[in-house]
Amino acid sequence: MKLAPSLETAFNAQITLEFEASMVYRQLAIEMEIRDLPGMAAWLRHQADEEIVHANKFINHLADRDNHPAIGQINAPSVEATTPLQVFEAAYAHEQKVSQAIRDLYLAAEKESDLDSRPLLNWFLEEQVEEEATVSEIVAHLELIKDDGPGLLRLDEELGNRPTSTTETGEA
Repeated sequence: MKLAPSLETAFNAQITLEFEASMVYRQLAIEMEIRDLPGMAAWLRHQADEEIVHANKFINHLADRDNHPAIGQINAPSVEATTPLQVFEAAYAHEQKVSQAIRDLYLAAEKESDLDSRPLLNWFLEEQVEEEATVSEIVAHLELIKDDGPGLLRLDEELGNRPTSTTETGEA
C-alpha cells in the first residue's frame, strides 16, 4: 500500500506545486483587485482556494497510504502582469505547468506499477483539461474585448458570479 520512496518524493513535489499555484492565483487576484476589477479578483481568489483543495487531495492520498506528506519550499510568486489579459495569460501558463506535472506524476506512478494512485491521478488529468479550457476561454474573451471598457466590465461581473466553496470541502 505504501508508495515507493521515489513516488513519495514526486507526490510531495506535486503538493508543493499545488500550493505554489495557490500563491500565483492569490497574487494575480491582487493585481485585479488594485485595478478595480472585483469580479476577476474574486474568480482568481476562488481558484487559489481550489488549488489548496487539490493539495489536500494529494496530502490525504499520501497519508492514507502511510507515507509522509511534506510541503517543500515555496518562493513568492513573481508576477509581471498588469492587464486582465496578461493576468489570465499568466494563469493559463501556470495551469499548463501543473498539467504537465500531473502527466509526469502519472507516468512515474505507471513506471512503479502503482495502481492505487490511478483513480486520483485520473481525476486530476480530467480536472486539468477542464482548468486549461476554462482559463483559455477567458483569455479568448479578453482578446476579443481588447480595450472595450463595457465589455471588460461585463466579463468582470460574469467572473464575479462564480459559485464559491471552501478549501476544506473538497468540492472545488
